[in-house]
Amino acid sequence: MSEQVEVPADLAGERVDSALALLLGISRSSAALLCAEGNVLFNGTALAKADKLRAGTRLDVTIPVRRDLLAVVVEPVQDLKILLDDESFVVIEKPVGVAAHPSPGWVGPTVVGALAAAGYRISTSGAPERAGIVHRLDVGTSGVMVVAKTEHAYSLLKRAFKERTVEKVYHAVVQGLPDPLRGTIDAPTGRHPGHDWRFAVIEGGRPSVTHYEVLEAFGRAALVEVHLETGRTHQIRVHFSALHHPCAGDLTYGADPKFAAELGLTRQWLHARQLGFSHPRTGEWVEVVSEYPEDLSYALTALQSGLP
Repeated sequence: MSEQVEVPADLAGERVDSALALLLGISRSSAALLCAEGNVLFNGTALAKADKLRAGTRLDVTIPVRRDLLAVVVEPVQDLKILLDDESFVVIEKPVGVAAHPSPGWVGPTVVGALAAAGYRISTSGAPERAGIVHRLDVGTSGVMVVAKTEHAYSLLKRAFKERTVEKVYHAVVQGLPDPLRGTIDAPTGRHPGHDWRFAVIEGGRPSVTHYEVLEAFGRAALVEVHLETGRTHQIRVHFSALHHPCAGDLTYGADPKFAAELGLTRQWLHARQLGFSHPRTGEWVEVVSEYPEDLSYALTALQSGLP
């Protein structure tokens, strides 16, 4: 797969690998590998990972499909926590920088591989590399996820997510103050017409509905609680960016890089806070809450203290 990527002004002076990681939504090591293999070109010349970029530069990036990378790499993930261990499923707290499952171009850790390393037997339904995965979180988003252990649990949980009977609650810090303080964003989303690696509100896109409520206002930013009615890729990030209130730290969707640096953020302030669903065996309601990780907690405390 080949695509052309334009370097925005806020990434001028950045290294190629770090800029591509943000622009393509991949790990920095994956971006460095693309450079090492000669897959990042400027005017026909291959760029090294440490080369610095200029605003407006157009890069030709080739992302090879590496089917060998779809094999599950069994490796532990230190910060991945088990929040609830049931005979039918396991609920985890996914840290930032971890993908749900292997995919082309991703060479970092995965939830599937981490659970295998921890000795968990999960459902073998679906594609082998996605075993047990009934929903996903972005690599750059932390928080609560459920993974099916049995085939029965996989089938019922997969259906629950499809039929939207699962309660998904996120917390996000967005720039500025949304008006009204409580509302619904009902806007279709799809791939950005000019950038395959981004999504946008577009006419004819897939129906996307986000409900939100401001929990705390800090002047330059606000903590919001988000309830997803649909679960499109990058939905929360795209919707708040379209309102001109991007998630703090989310440079891909228009966040202020200076403000992100002041808060110590190297990714979007977005956390899957709570997950509720019917137990696939008993039918009882299950609800699990995930605490903020250290980087998000630090940024939030800074805002609550009146800084920056």
